[in-house]
Amino acid sequence: MDHKLHNQVVNFIWSIADDCLRDVYVRGKYRDVILPMTVIRRLDAVLEPTKEAVLQMKANLDSAGVINQTPALCNVAGQAFCNSSPFMLKDLKSRAKQQQLKADFIAYLDGFSPNVQEILEKFKFRNQIDTMIEADILGSIIEKFVSPTINLSSEPVIDDNGEIKLPALDNHSMGVIFEELIRKFNEENNEEAGEHFTPRDVVELMADIAFLPVADKIKDSSYLVYDGACGTGGMLTIAEERLQQLAEEHNKEISINLFGQEINPETYAITKADMLLKGEGLQAENVAYGSTLSNDGFPTNSFDFMLSNPPYGKSWKTDLERLGGKGDITDTRFVVTHNGEVDFKMIPRSSDGQLLFLANKISKMKHNTELGSRIVEVHNGSSLFTGDAGQGESNLRRYVIENDWLEAIIALPENMFYNTGIATYIWVVTNRKAPHRCGKVQLIDATSLKSPLRKNLGNKNCEFTPEIRAQITNMLIEFAQTEQSKIFDNKEFGYWKITVERPLRLSVDLAREKLADFNSICVAQKETEIMTVISELAEKLQYTKINDYNLFVSELSKVADGINVKLSAKRLNLIRTSLAQTDETAEKVIKKIHKVGKTEANALYGLFNDVKDGKPCIVEYEPDANLRDTEQIPLLYVGGVGQFFKDEVLSFAPDAWVDESKTQIGYEINFTKYFYKPLQLRSLDEIKAEIYELEIETEGLLEEVIGRSK
Repeated sequence: MDHKLHNQVVNFIWSIADDCLRDVYVRGKYRDVILPMTVIRRLDAVLEPTKEAVLQMKANLDSAGVINQTPALCNVAGQAFCNSSPFMLKDLKSRAKQQQLKADFIAYLDGFSPNVQEILEKFKFRNQIDTMIEADILGSIIEKFVSPTINLSSEPVIDDNGEIKLPALDNHSMGVIFEELIRKFNEENNEEAGEHFTPRDVVELMADIAFLPVADKIKDSSYLVYDGACGTGGMLTIAEERLQQLAEEHNKEISINLFGQEINPETYAITKADMLLKGEGLQAENVAYGSTLSNDGFPTNSFDFMLSNPPYGKSWKTDLERLGGKGDITDTRFVVTHNGEVDFKMIPRSSDGQLLFLANKISKMKHNTELGSRIVEVHNGSSLFTGDAGQGESNLRRYVIENDWLEAIIALPENMFYNTGIATYIWVVTNRKAPHRCGKVQLIDATSLKSPLRKNLGNKNCEFTPEIRAQITNMLIEFAQTEQSKIFDNKEFGYWKITVERPLRLSVDLAREKLADFNSICVAQKETEIMTVISELAEKLQYTKINDYNLFVSELSKVADGINVKLSAKRLNLIRTSLAQTDETAEKVIKKIHKVGKTEANALYGLFNDVKDGKPCIVEYEPDANLRDTEQIPLLYVGGVGQFFKDEVLSFAPDAWVDESKTQIGYEINFTKYFYKPLQLRSLDEIKAEIYELEIETEGLLEEVIGRSK
């Protein structure tokens, strides 16, 4: 569908709202009437050619006493739906009395088959009938929608000469119109569009990416295609068309079953209507309503191809609560076993759930077929880098890459979508990589590959032509290293996040003024016995400052034993927090001493060789939380953590070590890093030449300004 026709249809439907609904509905509520009426008219136009035959069949069935008439009537209608009422929509515009119009219109709606009734229910359209009747606008609305100047049918309108008078609207074109209407309605109501509807050119690119790399593996078989955020169903429709076309080109006989899920009741209803219009009643039953995240409509299904443009930057807090809260989620789509870790969580921040849609699809991959599964999904840039090592987003990237399922990521131009102008990326995930791709990830920079639109459509100001789509797809298939295509080892994107510890160093000042302050604390804490021990030790050590906290504790214990005072952990903690202080000149505080032979020394991880009481031992020191730091070390760093620590840490902090228990593995993909193009600086000769030109141009100006001449 060309953009001129697109705008013509949208403007016509919008004019119906402006002409008929003004002063009856606020502009933000126009959608409650216009969207369902658009669907009804689209269904009505398809049923018009067979209306008489359907009524004749109904009369025959009534005479025969048949109760379940829907299958036979749908068969006569030649569609997956039917309307057994005596009316077409055009018959109702001439009703003179509003009450008669209301009765006939309700009878007309009641005549639709059950699958259409569900669509009307999701729109909550019957709630609007009384309002329209009371305002005397229902007849006008119907008359506008059945105007011969507009065609909402999936078939073209032919004139008397057999020429196309009004072109047909295919399902995706109708979806574009619906999304544009929704966008306009929401703008009037100061709301966000909610859905990031995918333009046809982007969907066609996604379909090419999904199918062309495996076109030679398509067999005479049945294929399942899934979209977990299907919106108005356009992505499923185009995917089906493209897969069928490829099968025919390869002389294969295939059947395609479409599956989708949608949370928005309006767009769900539109998808169901489009499926019915395609004559696929069973396919329409494969569209589930509700949240994919918290109420998966296909928990036991697996699919051959999965394509989606899930919502990004959108809170999933409601789903999170339904799943049991972040700490209690056990859904096996989002909590898996990986590398021996049985509770590996891929749960992102509650403010953005887009990566959960990818996790959902990964859980539905086929692992027992030659083709496996291919996933093509759109994300914004945050999916590439948000989440620290060990957090949900990073864990999901790690899970995909370490399983060698990430085939490629393609950066798209900005302003490719109707509802957002931000940078977007297509992720290509498969569990059947070609042998030459194993262990590798391809990044493609397609940000400059675009064709400008003559007129913006929302935020969309550019598109992919067939030639550009072929260029991008060929880069993916050819798998070559170029300026726009980079190939990396899987580990290129991974890193260790280590926690660097340094020893705690404490000193204790036993000066009399310090002891007086400590005595006040002991009185307040009702621990006067401790003060007795401290006073005796201070006198023994001549009220000096002790730079070795280990020695201080040892001497303190001796004094306490001598006067029969117990030093509980609570009392020792009170002494440390109230009397000791960090001191970089003090000795390191010992946490634990190990016997040689029972523990091996490893200075990298904080197990140091030492000598105590004349005997060799292995010492652990207490870490100083204030000196704690973290480092990120690439997985491909030569020599690993040990060499990095030697090169980059020990030269600055020779007493440091790594807390191995806190080491995490993270993954992030920095597109800018790999495709950065530095600005080419001008040469010195160019700069000099420009200065000389400026001097010539400005010669004499100063004299003119200050009124002097030569």
